[in-house]
Amino acid sequence: MLEHCRGLWKKLIEPIAKACVSMHLSANAITVTGSILAIGLSILIGVTGNIIPLVFLLALVVMFDSLDGSVAMLTNGGTKFGAFLDSTLDRIADWAVLIGCILIFYLHHGWWTKNALRGDMVSEVGIACALVGIMTSFVTSYARARAESVGYEAKNGIATRADRLCIILVGMLITGLTHQGVWLAVAMVLLAVLGLITVFQRIFEVRRQMRGNTVPVGDANAPEHDTVR
Repeated sequence: MLEHCRGLWKKLIEPIAKACVSMHLSANAITVTGSILAIGLSILIGVTGNIIPLVFLLALVVMFDSLDGSVAMLTNGGTKFGAFLDSTLDRIADWAVLIGCILIFYLHHGWWTKNALRGDMVSEVGIACALVGIMTSFVTSYARARAESVGYEAKNGIATRADRLCIILVGMLITGLTHQGVWLAVAMVLLAVLGLITVFQRIFEVRRQMRGNTVPVGDANAPEHDTVR
């Protein structure tokens, strides 16, 4: 859904990308730095429970996730290794963000309700759905990669990576502002449901292409810095 805004966003951050190029910052360096920041902030939020203001810093890092792709296009046009590195580190960052949510439920559920039973139920639902979210995040990306390896395409789906991260960050933000963990639990439920739908959408899309013997346009092995996942 949010992928429709990608073109506009890339135009907005183009001056920043040009500044990075002028400072001789490589796309891969930006990829690694952004991933380390995302992982560190996510775990820190979960361990400390200090959602505000750390979630704003995490949101800023996430928003500039596509900066490495813009820098790559301004320099060498993107490389296969750069695409591989970006996708691989994104999977680790996605895991860290959801681990941060699980840590919030596990370590800090006591401060959002005086009803211990209700707090435990909210935490259990949130943790269970976060685990489903981790699975669907990985499988969604794998489905695309596996489809491309056999000559087909699986880019569709109701919730791409940008949508998933937006849901998580909004859930974190509202929970941090209200000290009501139920909002993060609701975000995890939504993430799990939309993630499962996306996985099956990609499965059925590849099946449709195979039945129709449809071969997607483009080289599956082309550089893909900053692609939809």
